[in-house]
Amino acid sequence: MMNLEEYKAILESSPNMIWRSNLTKECDYFNKTWLDFTGRTFEQEYGYGWAEGVHPDDFDRCVEIYTTNFDIQQPFEMDYRLKRADGQYRWINDRGTPFYDNQQNFIGYIGSCMDITEKIEGKQLIEMAQTDVLCKTYNRQYSLQLLEDLFKASKENNTKISLLMMDIDDFKQINDKYGHLAGDKVLSNIGQLVKREIRSNDIIGRYGGDEFIIGLSDPNPKTAQATAERISKTIASSKIPLSNDKTLSFTVSIGGATLKDETTLDQFINNADKKLYQAKRNGKNLVKF
Repeated sequence: MMNLEEYKAILESSPNMIWRSNLTKECDYFNKTWLDFTGRTFEQEYGYGWAEGVHPDDFDRCVEIYTTNFDIQQPFEMDYRLKRADGQYRWINDRGTPFYDNQQNFIGYIGSCMDITEKIEGKQLIEMAQTDVLCKTYNRQYSLQLLEDLFKASKENNTKISLLMMDIDDFKQINDKYGHLAGDKVLSNIGQLVKREIRSNDIIGRYGGDEFIIGLSDPNPKTAQATAERISKTIASSKIPLSNDKTLSFTVSIGGATLKDETTLDQFINNADKKLYQAKRNGKNLVKF
């Protein structure tokens, strides 16, 4: 059976960064791995000193998670950036759990941290490859990949899905009248406006230029059309602030189709696209299904 010194030796040499806090929420132990990582002394880290190394953008969230879970004595897990000894911020995965004495009295928390920077950065690179930078929607390639999967699943399971093709009305005139920065503002806002009206498992991608494609997995065509109408009204009622206290309003035209006997995704897209052009021809700011 190991004695106390042996336990301490294990903690000190652990590849993970170990910390402990007492009933005041102040940290009163950091192992050698932690101190080597931060390049600070135990005295500097003691209490709330460790928080000085947390990235300013992560600080409030980090402290809130820690204190909220401490108050209810619940385990927690969080990712945040912590300054390394060389001054570089690294992503840390921190897991804390309450611990108790032999009489099962709560006496604080003990936590274990790992550097997960490479994992986070790898995930960010994947997201960058899938995302339209300006609109914060999926890009064309990745949205079509997701829609192809949705299309095949619908065919295999004999379920209904709907597709919307959406185009910003008179977008060239917006650029000509207000400038390309205003056009970029329209594009950067439209993805967020649409996301408010669709579900998290629906798909929105920038199809090209000022045209967007939206996949709805709801099997009810009436619900899909209602979603399209809601998107149209939300966008029409929005105002984008410009310089000199001016605001810009804009509208969209939407064409929709519910999957019937189409055998390819291209056919499905083409049928929705035909309805989009019909909406354009009939006066714009319309939904045609």
